Parts: sequence; structure tokens; C-alpha cells
Amino acid sequence: MSSTLTARTDLRAISGRETGSDYLVSMEDIGKVYPNGTVAVQNVNLHAGEGEFLSFVGPSGCGKSTIFNMIAGLTAHTSGQLSVLGTSPKEARKQNEIAFVFQEHTLLPWEKLIDNVTLPLTLRGVSKKERIREGERVLELVGLKDHMKVLPRQLSGGMKMRVSIARALISRPKLLLMDEPFGALDEITRQSLQDELLNIWQQERKMTVLFITHNVFEAVFLSTRVVVMTPRPGKISEIIDIPIPYPRSEDYRSMPEFGSNVHKVSEAIKH
Repeated sequence: MSSTLTARTDLRAISGRETGSDYLVSMEDIGKVYPNGTVAVQNVNLHAGEGEFLSFVGPSGCGKSTIFNMIAGLTAHTSGQLSVLGTSPKEARKQNEIAFVFQEHTLLPWEKLIDNVTLPLTLRGVSKKERIREGERVLELVGLKDHMKVLPRQLSGGMKMRVSIARALISRPKLLLMDEPFGALDEITRQSLQDELLNIWQQERKMTVLFITHNVFEAVFLSTRVVVMTPRPGKISEIIDIPIPYPRSEDYRSMPEFGSNVHKVSEAIKH
């Protein structure tokens, strides 16, 4: 992404001005109050453009998942204005423009990989020939094309997460929401999947990724920007630009710039 786009997006995200259809996600003074009176998020202003990779960090219970559920149209905001791809979140989801990857892989244990991955297309009535073609495409993206007929129980945790990502990608979404997808994995597998995720994202550069993590190192490695949230009621305290060009290799983790950005995000979380 160009520095011009990054600067423009940061300015609007901070000011809350000049919102419009050129953003995939536009949140203006968004609030969410649950029926029991709990204020989950308050006065959230955020604008994400095409091809961005935004990570959300902050303490548990600060509303990160609530924000994602509102963007995905799974729950309604109670104040403010929210649009996704220039329309309502529910409408964007109906148009198969939004995909979600959770921490748990949620695969069907009795179905082969190809059937798990193509489930969204099956539910939409897509022909078997097209389902297989698209299933092979996304399984190749995640390095599992040779495992099409394998059952989930035969896979490692990292491989199951790759299948979940492939299933999310099969509809060619413009917006991919990922809620702590690597949180339950060991560090070696986690870093390997971070590399793979960036490779996939760069191949699908028009796709915007919003990513929740508690791992500051992960956020800094992956993101164009890091969104730092406060404890409940959740607010955005700071949006930190990570101006390191892509592709980002393993060498980036040992660069002074990486350590500096990790420190910057860590300090923002503390305050």
C-alpha cells in the first residue's frame, strides 16, 4: 500500500471526517450497549480502505470481538453510523463480501477437506464442478491441495487453521475478519502461519484484513496499522502506522524498526 493511502487513511481515522464509499469499513461514533446496560464500546471512529491489514490489540473484554461482530452484521450497533462496502453490514454479508475466521477451526469432522472448504459454495447451490475448482484453488493457496480427501482428525492444529482460512477465502471476500485465529497454536506454528497469511494477503491485495490478537509481536509483523483499544468501555486510544514495506521476511523480526514498533504499541496499550 502506498504511503499516500496510509497517510490519508490515518488522517480520516483520527478525525472522523470525509467518510464515504471509498472505504470498505466506515465507523462513525459507534457505540454498543447491551440490554443489561453494559457499555461494550463507545465513540469508535475507524475507516479502513481497500488492501489494508489492520490488527486490533487491547486488554480482554475491551470490545474487539464486539466491533468485529458489528462489522460482520452478526450484532447491531446501538449508536453511530456503520457501513461496509458502502452498504449495511448485513447486506454486505448477504452478498458474500465478508468472511470470518475464528480461533476455533469449526470444521465438520465427518467431511473431507475439500467438502469442508467448499461448504459455503454448497450452501449457495454452486455446481459441483465449480466447487471443486474453487476448492482446489484455495487449498493450493494454503499449501494443502494434496490433502483434499483427508479428514480433519488427521491434521495438525496449524493445518486445521489453514483449512479454515481456505474456507473463508473460497467466496473471494473483499473483507476478511480474523478473531485470534492463531491464539491456540505453538509459537513456531504461529510464526509459520503469519508468513503464510501475509503471502496469501499479498496475492489477494484488494482484500482488506481486520485481525484481532493479544500478541503485540504478531500485530507489528502483520499490519499496515495497529488499532489500540482501551479497557471497557472500549474506545480506540491510538492508531499506529507500521511503515515497513512488504513482503516482510523473517529478517524483519530482528530489525531495529521491528523492536521500535513493538515498543510503541506496547506503550500505547499501557496508557
